[in-house]
Amino acid sequence: MVLSVDLKIRGPDMTYKPIKIAPSILAADFARLGEEVKQAQDAGADWIHIDVMDGQFVPNITMGPLVVEAVKRVANIPLDVHLMTVQPERLIGRFAACGADSITVHVEACAHLHRVLGEVKSAGCRAGVALNPHTPAASLGEILDMVDIINVMTVNPGFGGQEFITATTAKISSLRAMVDEDGSKIDIEVDGGINRETISLAAAAGANVMIAGTCVFGHAGGIGAGIKELRRAIASLDS
Repeated sequence: MVLSVDLKIRGPDMTYKPIKIAPSILAADFARLGEEVKQAQDAGADWIHIDVMDGQFVPNITMGPLVVEAVKRVANIPLDVHLMTVQPERLIGRFAACGADSITVHVEACAHLHRVLGEVKSAGCRAGVALNPHTPAASLGEILDMVDIINVMTVNPGFGGQEFITATTAKISSLRAMVDEDGSKIDIEVDGGINRETISLAAAAGANVMIAGTCVFGHAGGIGAGIKELRRAIASLDS
């Protein structure tokens, strides 16, 4: 298994934060989903990212709890479920029961975000909150103590294969400063447009979880080659 590469940013405890790769199955071949998840895991993926879209919060419709349940049967690494839905609180219990290890909701979709994050934790999952590109880092200031994962959307959510919005790196840096000042161990994810060029931008800004879809599952050399290419790009930060 490929080992995680250390990020060149120290936290408040002066230890390095390892970078994780979380392939998004939104870009997988669903006719071969179990096989492709196994390939990603064997190639050194740290998490499997599952994008749930409802056709209302975002224009696309994707997968539900049964897909999470199926992936859980073949994966022994954490399943990171991202709810791009309205009223995500209605779905938390079902996804938790089907095997989600973490559940992320959007700040833009939650009228009572504190309550919803509490429900995620009560369901036994790590609690994540996602920010669309236009949503400022400061919107999390009052609930940072409830959060285990911050997902920074580096594209407008709804579809895979979009181009990374470089202006979002400033928000990643702001969030890293907030998290380090708070002394917490929150993971900062980047979601959208990650490839061998943009992964270095995200890592340098302070992200430590890289969600990657097309550049892993659509890589010409195969899933393993896609993950290795991302690892090499991260390693270049230390050179």
